[in-house]
Formats: sequence, structure tokens, C-alpha cells
Amino acid sequence: MTPAEQATVLIEALPYIRRFAGKVLVIKYGGHAMEADELRDAFAQDVALLKYVGMNPVVVHGGGPQIDAAVKQAGITPRFVRGMRVTDAATMDIVEQVLAGKISGEIVAALNRHGARAVGLSGKDGELVVARKRSGGEDLGLVGEIVGVNPEVLDALDSRGFVPVIAPTAADAHGTTYNINADVVAGKIAEALRAEKLVLLTDTEGVKGRQGELIPTLTAEDATALIADGTISGGMIPKIECCLEALRGGVRQAHIIDGRVRHALLLEILTNQGVGTEVLPGSRRSPRRRLARA
Repeated sequence: MTPAEQATVLIEALPYIRRFAGKVLVIKYGGHAMEADELRDAFAQDVALLKYVGMNPVVVHGGGPQIDAAVKQAGITPRFVRGMRVTDAATMDIVEQVLAGKISGEIVAALNRHGARAVGLSGKDGELVVARKRSGGEDLGLVGEIVGVNPEVLDALDSRGFVPVIAPTAADAHGTTYNINADVVAGKIAEALRAEKLVLLTDTEGVKGRQGELIPTLTAEDATALIADGTISGGMIPKIECCLEALRGGVRQAHIIDGRVRHALLLEILTNQGVGTEVLPGSRRSPRRRLARA
């Protein structure tokens, strides 16, 4: 790439930096992007760069494969019901150790290494997330649902220039700890912070249409129709529903992006093409890319 071409790439990012400076971006970090060394490092670089150019990233992470490995090592067979982990007391102890201990610490260290001052939290810290036992359906043990978010601790960290890294565990009013889906935690925190964007990193290209094509831009109305006719199915349904609920709660834009692509976060937020699907509220249609839709 020539110097002129490099300059063109940098200039392409300028309107997006200007548009999103000072805005909150809630990023759900999970999947293959957490497992491959080069992708972990690229993600940390992306978050650090977004922070340095004036945006306020908040990271919520998962850790399913790491929990599976730790649970098996402890002699416990993982059990799932409709994709949700059955969580007894022994499993909950492991979940908390892996999420709030090992994984959060690794993410914080990677962000700090690239110059973003990061702090690890769980939903229990400062009563950031208040939970209760999941209601309805089969009893999954210590699996929770969110009843409230208190973002004061995040506001305090943001005012001092820190990047929060949040593990998806939370307690109820009696101090019982629950395991909560990381996408849901990210969505609810995005609502509470009135975030500009909710970004979910996944192991897919994005949302696919009826012919298997990637849909770059998807309205809430079209998303609902594609779920109804079966085009959107399986594990993509809860991700879309998470995005739609966040949009109804005041988040301006939601993204489902391919975390297997190096620097996917920067490509989605700071370039014209992006690397996934952007979900917008309502039924308005506008061309891919962001500035036309912002």
C-alpha cells in the first residue's frame, strides 16, 4: 500500500471518529475472537484505538468454551437446555472463577498492554446488574434474568478514562449469585447507558437472507419478518432479539459482526463497508453505510 493509499484509509475513518466521539459503545466479546491469539490481540488493539480517538467502549465478555473445559476438569458433565447452561452450585463457583477471574483478568491485561486503562468487574460490583432466578420453563438452577442495571459505577470509571470489562454474573437482593447470558447483559447495559451502539461479536458473517446472502443492513421490521418465516433461525434468533430489545430501549444502532475477522471492530465502526449486519430501529431503509443512517 502506497503512502497515499494509507492516508486514504485513515481519512475514511475521520467522519466516523467525529460522529462517535464521546459516545458509548457496548461490545459483547465472545466466540472464536476470544480463543485465537491473533484475534485476542487485534480485539485489544481495536478497543484501545477506539478509546484513544474519544469513544467510550464498554466490554462485556462471555466464556462458554473456557467454562466447559473447567467444568469437565472438575469432573462435572456440562448440561444444556435450549442452549442455556444448567448451573448448580458447584458449576456456579466454576463459572464465576472462570468469568470474573481468569477471563476478565486476561482481557484487562491485554487492553492495558495496548494502552487502554481497563478495569475488570462483574455485575455484582456496585450492584451494576441486579438479577433474580430465571422464571418460566425448566429449572436451570442458578441461571438468572436481569431486573435492574445501576450504571453509576460505569459512569465513575468513564469519567476517569477507564475501560470497563464486565463478566456476566450478578446477584439478587439476597446475595445469591447467578449466571446470565452475556448477550443479554450487554444489551441491558447498553440500554441503561443509552449507548450509541451495541456490537455483538459472533462466529458468523452476520445475518443471512433467504438466499444465504449477507444482509448488511437490517431494519427491526424486516428482522421480525425473517424470524417469522424461518430465514433467521437457531442461535441467531436470541442475538437478533437482544438487538431489537436494545433498540426499543433507546440504543441507536446494533451490530452483529464476524469476530473471526482480524480488527472486525474497527472495520465495522470506522469504515464504509463493515464486516457484518447492522440492525436499525423501525422500518426505514437506507443504504449501507453508517453515515447515511446515522
